[in-house]
Amino acid sequence: MEWILSTPEQPPEWFIYMVKQYTPKSRGLYAAQLLWQRGIKDAEKLAAFADYKNYHPASPLEFGEEMHLAMARLQQALNNNDKIAIWGDFDADGITATAVLWDGLGQFFTKNTRLIYYIPNRFTESHGLNYQGIDNLHRQGCKLIVTCDTGSTNIDEIIYAQTLGIDIIVTDHHTLPEQRPPVTAIINPRYLPSQHQLFHLSGVAVAFKLVEALYQTLPDVPKEPLTDLWDLVAVGLIADLVQLSGDCRYLAQLGIQRLQADFQQPPTARRRPGIGRLLELCQKNGDRPTDISFGLGPRINAVSRIQGDASLCVELLTSREIKYCDQLAEVAELANTRRKSLQKDVQAQVLQKLSEIDLSTTSVIVLEDSQWPTGVLGLVAGQVAQETGRPTILLSTQILGEDTKRPSLARGSARSVNSVDLYQLVKKQAHLLQSFGGHPFAAGLSLLPENIPLFTEAINQHLRQSLGGKTLTPTVQADLMVTVADLGKELFGELKLLEPCGMGNPVPTLLIKNCWFENACHRNQEDCRGKKVQYIKTDFNIRDESTKTTFPGVWWGHYQDELPPDRCDCIAELDYNTFKKRYEIRLIAVRPTATSVMASVNTDRIIDLRNQKYSILNNQDSPHLIRDCPSQWEDLRVCLKQSLSNHQQLAIAWSKPLHQPPEEIWLTLVGIAKYVSRTNQPVTHRQLLEKLGVHDQTLLFGLEALEYLGFRVTTQDSQLQISWNPFTHSEIMNDASVERFLASIREEQFQQSYFAEVPLSTIMRIYRR
Repeated sequence: MEWILSTPEQPPEWFIYMVKQYTPKSRGLYAAQLLWQRGIKDAEKLAAFADYKNYHPASPLEFGEEMHLAMARLQQALNNNDKIAIWGDFDADGITATAVLWDGLGQFFTKNTRLIYYIPNRFTESHGLNYQGIDNLHRQGCKLIVTCDTGSTNIDEIIYAQTLGIDIIVTDHHTLPEQRPPVTAIINPRYLPSQHQLFHLSGVAVAFKLVEALYQTLPDVPKEPLTDLWDLVAVGLIADLVQLSGDCRYLAQLGIQRLQADFQQPPTARRRPGIGRLLELCQKNGDRPTDISFGLGPRINAVSRIQGDASLCVELLTSREIKYCDQLAEVAELANTRRKSLQKDVQAQVLQKLSEIDLSTTSVIVLEDSQWPTGVLGLVAGQVAQETGRPTILLSTQILGEDTKRPSLARGSARSVNSVDLYQLVKKQAHLLQSFGGHPFAAGLSLLPENIPLFTEAINQHLRQSLGGKTLTPTVQADLMVTVADLGKELFGELKLLEPCGMGNPVPTLLIKNCWFENACHRNQEDCRGKKVQYIKTDFNIRDESTKTTFPGVWWGHYQDELPPDRCDCIAELDYNTFKKRYEIRLIAVRPTATSVMASVNTDRIIDLRNQKYSILNNQDSPHLIRDCPSQWEDLRVCLKQSLSNHQQLAIAWSKPLHQPPEEIWLTLVGIAKYVSRTNQPVTHRQLLEKLGVHDQTLLFGLEALEYLGFRVTTQDSQLQISWNPFTHSEIMNDASVERFLASIREEQFQQSYFAEVPLSTIMRIYRR
């Protein structure tokens, strides 16, 4: 994985001074560097970015004629007592958009009689309009369907609805078809210029703009203020993959304030008791965007991922009945813990399949399995895409109904990376698909299983051609380089100025170099009933040379032995843990440090005598130094001869070695093997020798013992690859090989202890012989 460290341009002093006015308890330098790099370079932009009161939102009427057509049809429905159906979607953006229309249009149309909502089942219907659902709404007497977060490309379904006498208003933000769909109105920001402040609206924000326009058109009708919808808008905006700029950022800022204010009320006084209970269950208080992205969003999404039907989530977000909302919140919480377990299982199976393909010749990863639950495929695809640097498509083969005459379908999700436009990539293979939809970063699709090989070959060929020989590699970005001493309240307050973060304004990532971890401990998470689930997180303390104190952190989904056992570099995000009331880092990536302690010494050259454990530092301005000299006399003679021939002083410095018990060295080697096999990272002989403090021959004994324990050790380009291979396990041979490894360590330690007692005069006499 390639690490990219940003080198922010140093902003002028006047800009740093202005930023400091918004972060009075910090220097403001880090925030100023990030804002300057992200295009905020004048006083007006800074003021609008930092304080929503200085921002001027766009009118919903900037959608032009389409919004006027929508208003006319809704007013006609009000005059004619038409029954209206809200057609939503089952992800967090679609659920919150449905809730916004349910509460917003509910001010004009009586709920459950003249206004109903329909959420497709994730397992049986997938995204978008479908014939079955349209027939259902027709039987209920609906004359108008208002979609949210969907519908732009459902041309055939829209025409079918028209034949039944049903008009359709589409509110959506996904990619547009080549021609305008035959609808009454379509409110989609993709019709606006890309620089327009409404262009990046998500589905929930577009739905809000429709309601806002209706409030302006019929101002005397609503009884509840439009501001009551802000919290719902914030949840959907932050949970979805949209750029938080323009009106998106403005609405998210307003919504988070509304969310926090409502949560601070007693449970009996909250406007949205369901959201309040969800925040309690995930131990958040609603004042941070991460409370949504890591708290509310996953729980809302989990219901459809586990149950298929997410209709209850609309009730969870809009009902005022406290006991009922508590029950629904617990359903969402339990669904989320179940989702974590399923995701972990599928991820392990995907990684196994991934190990069987050649990534060097693969541009797009396409994998399928008949047993994979479709609900978590998008999440796993996103993880694989990030780790491999390649767009990833995961498919599950399912049978449609009990009628064996109906064909099976492979249905799944796709996630992009490295700025590859996934929607256009999939669209090029539309002739092989039954259905597809989405946007540049994520898509859903279905196709006949027999088309999967042809689809895989075609989509790979197309991306290879468009890349023009460029190789896709996984990358992780670091925005700032800091030390452990920098971490804490002051830096957190400074970086908080950038919130809410999202696409186009990502969460600041911090590079911490030459650090190490202490007190690492992993554990299973528990659900709201105290039952452990198959999802791991590792707590740790991080330390470096900048301070004598450690700083806490967490690594989600990883085991403690995946942390490097020695000094390393890491990339993390700074966070505040509401439950533990502490500042902490959230680990994103970690790797062994690129430089050793020896390399930091000011030397002209370093000569390694024995696997870099014992080194001669040669510097014209300093004496020759041998540190921790080996027991091999020949190596020492070479040292002395080089010093004499170069007319340099020789200093021999050593101390009596403090030996680690051989059994602990064996456990360290096993731990390293586990870490390397889990992370698929290579390791060199030199790194192992340095960490274990052993000779080459002893290390070979240790590697042999690992193979009998169940690991496979291979050498490629002077690097070792260690993988888990349980078929090589031999208990009898392992015991014998481990004992040989331990005996070799004991012999080494005896020799080193003897050498430490030999005086310098004796060494010189030996050399002169």
